[in-house]
Parts: sequence; C-alpha cells; structure tokens
Amino acid sequence: MLHLMVLPAVIFTFIFAYLPMSGILMAFQHYKPKRGLFGSEWVGLEHFRYMLQNDYFLQIVGNTLFFAVIKIVLNLIVPFVFALLLNEVRKSIIKRSIQTLVYLPHFLSWVVLAGILMDMLSQTGIVNQFLTWLLGIKPIFFLGEGNWFRGVVIVSDVWKEFGFSTIVFSAALAGVNPSLYEAAEVDGANRWQQTIHITIPALMPILIVVGTLALGGVLNANFDQIFNMYNSLVYDKADIIDTFVYREGLLSGQYSFATAVGLLKSLISLVLIVISYLLAYRFANYRIF
Repeated sequence: MLHLMVLPAVIFTFIFAYLPMSGILMAFQHYKPKRGLFGSEWVGLEHFRYMLQNDYFLQIVGNTLFFAVIKIVLNLIVPFVFALLLNEVRKSIIKRSIQTLVYLPHFLSWVVLAGILMDMLSQTGIVNQFLTWLLGIKPIFFLGEGNWFRGVVIVSDVWKEFGFSTIVFSAALAGVNPSLYEAAEVDGANRWQQTIHITIPALMPILIVVGTLALGGVLNANFDQIFNMYNSLVYDKADIIDTFVYREGLLSGQYSFATAVGLLKSLISLVLIVISYLLAYRFANYRIF
C-alpha cells in the first residue's frame, strides 16, 4: 500500500524529469525539428568545441560566476548578521513584526518585483527624482548601464531573499541552551561577549552547511530575475548562461547549440554539488544519505 501511495509521484517524476533527458541527444546533433531526435545529423562534439572557442560564451560564464558568487556570499553574510541582531530583540511582538516584514519579499514573483523596480529606477522614477532633489545630480540610467545594472541585480536579490534565509539561522539560535547565557552572565560576560563566545559558535555549523551546499548552485545566477530585468543595452554585463540558452534555443532556433551549453552547465553543477556535499560532511558532519 505504501508503494502504491508513492506511485503517482514516481510516475510524475519519470514523465517530467527523466523522459525529457532524451533531449540531451540534441547536443551532439545538428537538430532539425522535422527530422526528430533520431533523424537529425550527428556532429559529435562540434557544438562543444564552438562553445569553448566562442569569446562571448566565455564572457557570459564570467557574468554568471560574478553574479552567483557575490549573491552566495552576501546571502550568507546578511542573513547571518541579521539573525544575530534579531536575536537581541527582547520584545516578542516587535521581533515577530520584523520577521514578517522581512520574510514577505521572498513570496513575491520576480515578474512583479521587476515591474516595480523598473518604475522606481527609470530616469523619471521616484529614485532618480529623489536623487535629483536631494543631491542635484542628473538622472542615473540604472537599468541601461552595465555596472549600475549589476548593482541593482545584486542588491535586489539580497533584499528579496535575506529575510527568508534568516529562518535557518533563527532556528539554529532557538536550539542554543539558555543555561549557557545564564552561566556567561554569572561570569560577568556582557551581551557582546556572549554573542562572540556563544551565539556565533552555535551558528557556525549551519553556516558551513549552507555555504557548502550553495556551491552546487554557483552557475545559477537566477534566470527569473535577470530575464525580467535585463535588456539589450546591458547584455555585455548582465547576460548569463541561462538567458543565453533561452535566446539561442527558443528565439534563434539554435536548439543543438543551446542544448550543448545547458548540458555543460548541468555537468559542472553536478560535480560542484557532489563536492559541496562532501565538504558539508567533512566540516559539519552533514549528510542526507
């Protein structure tokens, strides 16, 4: 009976996760939709060779790593620090109110947020109007100049996700034995000393786990966010692997080349995920099997 209960999920996974993997064959073909997977011309590793010799591909890999690495670092540091600060709030109602406010952005779609940001950061938007009124400077083209766009992407991603990520660290803090703080007070330790010697050490194992597991997503720079915010003016600074695959595969019809790019990314991500789990087990004794 238990196996029968699991059967629908197994069938769903097989249909939507395993059957589509047959499309990997396109990476080694000059795929033509009218000929299908088994009628298209085989070209071996031609698409992979072209990909690795393409200067623009190397550029988008650099963009992807830039966004992903900075997001991973900031999405560890900011929730960590915020959890420490939130832990110092003594009034329950204030603490819960703050938690609710910072969690809410996580549940908003990037489609909605991108529209809001585009309105706010346009040259006639509220942000530029405020800067012009306060500092007397000319409007800044936030979403049309590469370096400004990168900053907007990183800051908006951290703002959206740090509240939800704080849950993990808050849960770890809830497990700290209160008697440790009581003993520290008896020994004359102030709040800062208690944070340094009790709170931070208690959070280090979960910080290591979250950080190492995040390595598996180092090539994921958040397609939803970039796709909904970028434009042709910032391709050189904002184009990432996933948006490149989308344009080449679906818009330009280069199905085989786009599949080869996606396959290479998946293989590298698989290696990184395995390494991250090994590191998590080695340094934090974390394992899922």
